[in-house]
Amino acid sequence: MRVLIAPDSFKGTATAIEVAEALAAGWKAVRDNDDIVVLPQADGGEGTLSAVAASAPWQWRRTVVDGPDGRTVSARWLLDSSGRHPRAVVELAESSGIALMARLDPWRADSRGLGQLIDAAIRAGARSVQVGLGGSASTDGGAGALMALGLNAFDRRGHPIDAGAAGLRGVDRVEVDGLVPLPPGGVEILVDTAAPLTGPHGAAAVFGPQKGAVPADIALLDDGLLRWSGALRAAGLHADPDGPGAGAAGGAGFGLLAWGATAASGSERMATITGLDDRLPQADLLITGEGRFDGTSWMGKLVGHLLTTADRIGVPAVVVAGQVTGETDVSTLSLTELAGSTEAAMTDPRRWLHAAGSAVARRFARGQ
Repeated sequence: MRVLIAPDSFKGTATAIEVAEALAAGWKAVRDNDDIVVLPQADGGEGTLSAVAASAPWQWRRTVVDGPDGRTVSARWLLDSSGRHPRAVVELAESSGIALMARLDPWRADSRGLGQLIDAAIRAGARSVQVGLGGSASTDGGAGALMALGLNAFDRRGHPIDAGAAGLRGVDRVEVDGLVPLPPGGVEILVDTAAPLTGPHGAAAVFGPQKGAVPADIALLDDGLLRWSGALRAAGLHADPDGPGAGAAGGAGFGLLAWGATAASGSERMATITGLDDRLPQADLLITGEGRFDGTSWMGKLVGHLLTTADRIGVPAVVVAGQVTGETDVSTLSLTELAGSTEAAMTDPRRWLHAAGSAVARRFARGQ
């Protein structure tokens, strides 16, 4: 029997790799002779690099960059130079993520480190770069990233703008002569949100509070993003502020799109990069999972994408989740129910993931 184990992370409790390995160990404790393939997944946000690295022999690289609060960080990224066209994968969370902040700063945090990572990948010979966007600390519209790539931005007095969202409110014009050109194979951003750049469903309104913005900040942040988009447009850098990916990572998606990047669904592209698309049709069973499986799981999230794909090609699927809420036709297993409480499940997730793997194996053996 061929079992494909491809979960997302259980945010705050276990990485996708830890989840996949625990489920596999639990399954093998019951059915040791089955063919188990472990392919941890991500949706383009935090954990993207680890999921890609687990699927093939990519080369880990490190580059020292400016973190979101100005302190330097050693950021990891991946390079595949095995083929004729070297390619790289970078992750915003590594260089400009909210977890890197000593304390939240919605006005000064910026994305400069992301641009430095992309530049490092291009300098290393990558002919294409894929950028996992997620977990951003800033709402700077990608200004920091573009300035790290050679763009210059000025206020009305001709002075360089300040870092972060604070600088956007005073931006008057940008100069693009020094902007690094896209690599030959282009840059692709991997996104898990359809949020536009501005407005009630935009980057500031939806994600700003997570980054320390209070209600009074939202309209001001939006104003800065609008000024920024206008300055880019006036300089010949065009992107649709309402297009897919524009509001991702505090508008960093918009900035990279204006540079010329393209956007793709993180969950769909990760399935291709990790080889899951090729392996799923050969599987007899798919086991996937996430921290909470509910109605939102079908709204562009990784697990919903995998379940839809598996159903289309006729592969049975089981979802293992920390919590399962709402009615569903999908076969599920809740760690909360196994452990007796949410607290118990979160305190020792690997134990209960192992137990879940064994429970699914026994269920499958009974033909249920």
